[in-house]
Amino acid sequence: MTTPDIETTWSIAQLADEFGLTHRTIRHYEELGLISPERRGTVRVFHRRDRTRLELIVRGKRIGFPLDEIRTIIDMYDETPGESGQLVYLLDQIAARRAELELRRADIDRTLAEMASMEQRCQADLSKLRGAR
Repeated sequence: MTTPDIETTWSIAQLADEFGLTHRTIRHYEELGLISPERRGTVRVFHRRDRTRLELIVRGKRIGFPLDEIRTIIDMYDETPGESGQLVYLLDQIAARRAELELRRADIDRTLAEMASMEQRCQADLSKLRGAR
């Protein structure tokens, strides 16, 4: 005798705790149509699909994608060309984001080098001023 496959569900509180989000943020994602939990009266019941989508949203936000880009990537899974198209698109977006971050890193490195040089000049000038007294 086999037991029926009972789908695991989550409450908004469980998902908020798991992903470190506020209830308000999760409701915002629902308002935007990024997730669509089942409604049982006033209670939201999240299924595996919602949890997976929420995980992808959090991951996308962490690497700097805006919500509209995350929506495009997530929605591609359910549309033609499906998962392979989604992955190709995601790889392109990752490459673009990586290039942007590399430029920022180069700018930060240049700024830090300029600050170090300026700091050395200031220290030298200060030493001269103090020695001249």
